[in-house]
Amino acid sequence: MAFVGKLAPLVRRMSAAASASQVPAKRKVAVLGAAGGIGQPLAMLMKLNPAVAELSLYDIAATPGVAADVSHVNTPAQVQGYVGEEQLGDALSGCDVVIIPAGVPRKPGMTRDDLFKINAGIVKNLCEAISKHCPEVIERNSPDLFVDIMTARSHDLFPLEATPKAELPQDVLDALTKRTQDGGTEVVQAKAGKGSATLSMAYAGAIFADACLKGLNGMEDVVQCTYVQSSITELPYFASKVTLGPKGVEEVHPLGKLSDYEKAGLEAMKAELHDSIEKGVKFVSGQ
Repeated sequence: MAFVGKLAPLVRRMSAAASASQVPAKRKVAVLGAAGGIGQPLAMLMKLNPAVAELSLYDIAATPGVAADVSHVNTPAQVQGYVGEEQLGDALSGCDVVIIPAGVPRKPGMTRDDLFKINAGIVKNLCEAISKHCPEVIERNSPDLFVDIMTARSHDLFPLEATPKAELPQDVLDALTKRTQDGGTEVVQAKAGKGSATLSMAYAGAIFADACLKGLNGMEDVVQCTYVQSSITELPYFASKVTLGPKGVEEVHPLGKLSDYEKAGLEAMKAELHDSIEKGVKFVSGQ
């Protein structure tokens, strides 16, 4: 079987890591929401990762079937499926990395606010279970959001420090920025109400989880972009490059030199980002 497209680089990197002189420490990884549209391909990608010794798949339904399916992927990682809240503790026990693709997909006509109210509650409950059953994952302050390029927000985002944008014509720059911001909406509309962005999200999650595993295993210069507590702007949380290590986020890198276009875009979205952060903080604190 030939691996094509964007999956090929990931598989090659995983294979190279497996054959390197320093064999990576084997880790237990959980995917919470493993039966969903993102969770299933993400589970398969994590089964391919040579640093994964145990793969714990959890969802509220159908997980045993997904686990049975993924277990036939011919790699050494052992797979176990868990279903329902009563088995969540067993799914999390002993985990080194926990990935949460759980939640409801965005549907046409659904606002980001609607989506937040539903999914924030799901993620909050799962994080409370993580703090109870594998607290070391929380203590390492592992990043909670992967972004493919440096952004100022996970949605309605603005790309910073991507390809040398200063050299691009303004119309190309505007088109690239708009497509970045509307990426999720583009997929929802293209699927005509039958789903949202799932495969690309699974790939992004697998890349970031792989970086976390490399950091935990002590590999040097593991740098990815993620949304974390930060002091690089006046906002308490921001998405930027971070160095990952055994303790999680070990360094938050400052922004590089921004073009005037980037500076203007960043300033224009700070108010909205501030409001989003405030809403999230209030939700977690129960206000």
